[in-house]
Amino acid sequence: MPRDISELVDRLAREAEAACRHYLPNGRRQGGYWVVGDVRNTPGRSMFVRLKDSQKGSAGKWTDAATGEHGDLLDIIRESRGLVDFQDVAEEARRFLKLPRSELGPLPRAARRRSQGGSQDAAARLYSMSRPIAGTLAETYLRSRGIMSLQHDGALRFHPRCRYRFDECAPVETWPALIARVSDLNDRMTGVHRTWLDPDGFNSATLGKAPVDTPRRAMGNLLGNAVRFGVADDVLAAGEGIETMASLRCALPNLPTAAALSANHLAALLLPVTLRRLYIARDADAAGELAVAVLTERAIAAGVEAIAVSPRLGDFNEDLRAFGLDQLRELLRGQLGSRDAARFMP
Repeated sequence: MPRDISELVDRLAREAEAACRHYLPNGRRQGGYWVVGDVRNTPGRSMFVRLKDSQKGSAGKWTDAATGEHGDLLDIIRESRGLVDFQDVAEEARRFLKLPRSELGPLPRAARRRSQGGSQDAAARLYSMSRPIAGTLAETYLRSRGIMSLQHDGALRFHPRCRYRFDECAPVETWPALIARVSDLNDRMTGVHRTWLDPDGFNSATLGKAPVDTPRRAMGNLLGNAVRFGVADDVLAAGEGIETMASLRCALPNLPTAAALSANHLAALLLPVTLRRLYIARDADAAGELAVAVLTERAIAAGVEAIAVSPRLGDFNEDLRAFGLDQLRELLRGQLGSRDAARFMP
């Protein structure tokens, strides 16, 4: 019987494919990986679970290319089963492995912190070590995306040498990064999102992001939470990407907005109890359409009016860069309710 967490992880890794088939049945095997939408078993192709040990990494390790989240099979068990206490996660793993019920006492605090989807303490430290974006490469990056004047209320910061590693076996690099604060409905910080930046500036191939495999990653507790620009009361606009919602915030500087960081997280976004109307920024792809449908259904069930707003191109940042701020405002004016247009338009 395993006597510590590392041994339990090792035992699961030996059964990586069986574990994926059991806990992520909406995915499928593709070469040496199990491919699925996310760690919560959503259909899709953005998350990859390594099924065998290789030079690239250990079996059971996974990465979500859409959000940058990563972890092991214990995290998959936690999220797919909706478990909170890590003791319950460990017992579920032992049940799957057909091991005797643990006779160990409560797990140490360091192990229980795994249930938070990444260390919130590490996220808070990274945010505290970063600095305001004014005059930094982060501001240059946003301006290259057409985001010239943004009221972000301290949600965005800059770190000049943010650590990056593709996986646990790769060497550590450092790149400048845009740091975004993820928070809950009570404005408690729950994580951060990192966009690693190219120190040489903007180019058409990377749009200013660092030339690494996954230039965007998040850490901490993301589910239900968001990068928030402004404090929502009765009206809120929510969407996927930081640049998308920052673009809306530029066009409507008085409208509170929230970036959930991915389509899956947008669908699961928690709504303020005071909310009466929700504008959902649609991304023009299949995942974006599904997120709008799921969040609309949840909003209506909560007594909130839900209105989808659509870009002319792929997302509202593409619209901002292609057509400019004035045309973006006119596009939004026609999709907002008349009272909200009068209230939030500059």
